[in-house]
Amino acid sequence: MTATTYQPCRTADGQLSLELHPLTADSLRPPPEAGLRTPMTHDFFVYILAGFLAQIIDGALGMAYGVTASSLLMGWGVSPAVVSSTVHAAECFTTGASALSHHAFGNISRDLFRRLLIPGIIGAAVGAYVLSSVNGDMIKPYISGYLMIMGVIIIIKAFLPFPPREVTTKLTPLALIGSFLDAVGGGGWGPIVATNLIVRGNGFRETVGSVNAVEFFVTLSASITFFLSIGLGHWQVIAGLALGGVIAAPFGAYLTKRVPHRPMMVVVGLLVIAMSLRTLLKALGFTTWI
Repeated sequence: MTATTYQPCRTADGQLSLELHPLTADSLRPPPEAGLRTPMTHDFFVYILAGFLAQIIDGALGMAYGVTASSLLMGWGVSPAVVSSTVHAAECFTTGASALSHHAFGNISRDLFRRLLIPGIIGAAVGAYVLSSVNGDMIKPYISGYLMIMGVIIIIKAFLPFPPREVTTKLTPLALIGSFLDAVGGGGWGPIVATNLIVRGNGFRETVGSVNAVEFFVTLSASITFFLSIGLGHWQVIAGLALGGVIAAPFGAYLTKRVPHRPMMVVVGLLVIAMSLRTLLKALGFTTWI
């Protein structure tokens, strides 16, 4: 006996009626124009992978979560507007997991963490609040040029005997500027703050761990302000990025503790230069595909 189902149709005079039709596999499949997706699509696993790779890099080097995740998502075809809002939201989860992981591995300096925390929160909130009236793209070329110089200095310091020292001065303005530009320009907390501290001689492991730990509160401050201002959506992208980042967080913290100091310095320097060059080229309009 063939299974049947009633389907709506219109009669010749325009009246709505129900007709009996055979039940087939095609009749159970939603029409293409419906645009329906199940919670676990192929795209969702791409978002998990993007979050995992971005957090491995950010957790180990103290920077580059935003630019890595954004590049991977836009390469997959996600629109820039969706990328910007979802990456910020997902960082609330990934930076929290990263902070706990760095604490577990003993990578955090309590004094450095405490002195960066409050100005970082304030700068992020102010930056997110004024974003609607200030074009963050205007300042990106200048910040990129500064960071490229910092990247070169980091590589030089990896091969020259600069004695390490604990940085205790100018931490408040550094945290304020770094978090403000992170909120306004869509990234910059790690590259600005961690790079500056490393260049000035602060220990690599405690710099990366402390900056990563404070980043959770910086991101949370900016995200709450963004949410109150413009709302939030695209939860599948956020969930994928967050899940991948939470899985990767312990591995990134472990690499910070175990990988030799000099190679990590070189990698950080090259990464800062590459990130800054990419941002500079895009800001100046030379390329649109990177």
